[in-house]
Amino acid sequence: MDKAAIARQNFEEGYNCCQSIVLAFAPEMGLTKDTAALLSAGLGGGVSRLREICGAVSGMAIVLGMLHGSVNPLDQAKKTALYTEVQELACAFSGQCGSYICRDLLGLPPGKDDPAPSERTSQYYHSRQCGDFIAKMAELLEKHLEKDA
Repeated sequence: MDKAAIARQNFEEGYNCCQSIVLAFAPEMGLTKDTAALLSAGLGGGVSRLREICGAVSGMAIVLGMLHGSVNPLDQAKKTALYTEVQELACAFSGQCGSYICRDLLGLPPGKDDPAPSERTSQYYHSRQCGDFIAKMAELLEKHLEKDA
């Protein structure tokens, strides 16, 4: 199964947008499912339903940070390379989806949302394009990583 399908399935199981991406790439990062889910738990809904950066984009940044980041805070070359990758993929996502801001993607008004997550019902999944956005980010990220391999 490709990463887009895995990420979409994660979302349909109830994981948030960020978790859906991070869980799809957990094996490549050497993370257990539980660690991946916990690491990304607060970044759904555009950072805990603040409706800012899309959780799928945040998930991509986590994956690239784990795979291409540096533990040396003074390694400017690695930071620059990582930030370049993240920006390129975020902009590619925005170009294909219209934005990388959660509220814009969902057509929501400015401001934060109630912090209580929406109940995951068939109506919820029908009314949201999040599954499509997650699949698109997973596809972009998978192609990017294959290119680097």
